[in-house]
Amino acid sequence: MAVTKTKSSKKTASKVTKAHEPVKAVVSKKEKTEKSVGLVAAILGVDGKAAGHVTLPAELFGEKVNKAILAQAVRVYLANQRAGSASTKTRGEVEGSTRKIYKQKGTGKARHGGIRAPIFVGGGITFGPKPHDFKLAMSKSMRRVALASALSEKQQNQSVIVVDGFEALKPKTKLVAAALVATGATGSVLFAIPKDAANLTKATQNIANVHLMRAVDLHPYVVHTHAKFVITKQALDEMKKNFIH
Repeated sequence: MAVTKTKSSKKTASKVTKAHEPVKAVVSKKEKTEKSVGLVAAILGVDGKAAGHVTLPAELFGEKVNKAILAQAVRVYLANQRAGSASTKTRGEVEGSTRKIYKQKGTGKARHGGIRAPIFVGGGITFGPKPHDFKLAMSKSMRRVALASALSEKQQNQSVIVVDGFEALKPKTKLVAAALVATGATGSVLFAIPKDAANLTKATQNIANVHLMRAVDLHPYVVHTHAKFVITKQALDEMKKNFIH
């Protein structure tokens, strides 16, 4: 017997199909506007005065801070700085005779077989350190999340300073130091610069508490451990090309 589909059955089937369709997240224009407003930073000149505004990329400066991954990134970085070259000699590696130092019985002393035993001065070391590799690794996606968390943390603390015109300064420490003070970059400062900034590199070498680093080489540990994050406008463009995909 043939079964015919009624209009009601078709409507029910369409409702079931729609119910099982994935729901797409809808972000309102208001939410987008509020997020972008929070990421607008003033571009400061060498005199400390605003010379324009720039919107920081939300993928780097507007993410939720993942403290767990950030802590893991710090641990991985510090572990990878260890040389692991500490080494001691066992009783089989130190110099000394292999003969029995005295007879086994009749001396009233403890039984000993060799002068190189750890109990004697100049003997081997028991359970001493040996060269060891302490290196740890993180996946590429985890490193990106950790870097975004570190940068977003600085943005939330209002510690991000975007500057312009530093590359045009003469390579004199006095000029760059005065410009940093004018922009409010005091204390522990991480200064992110573009690849081709040789004059700026020379001028900042002798400034106390200023750590200079190329923008493309930034990592979570160095961002997290500095109070202020200063970046040039050109270096910010390089960060967008290198870290946002």
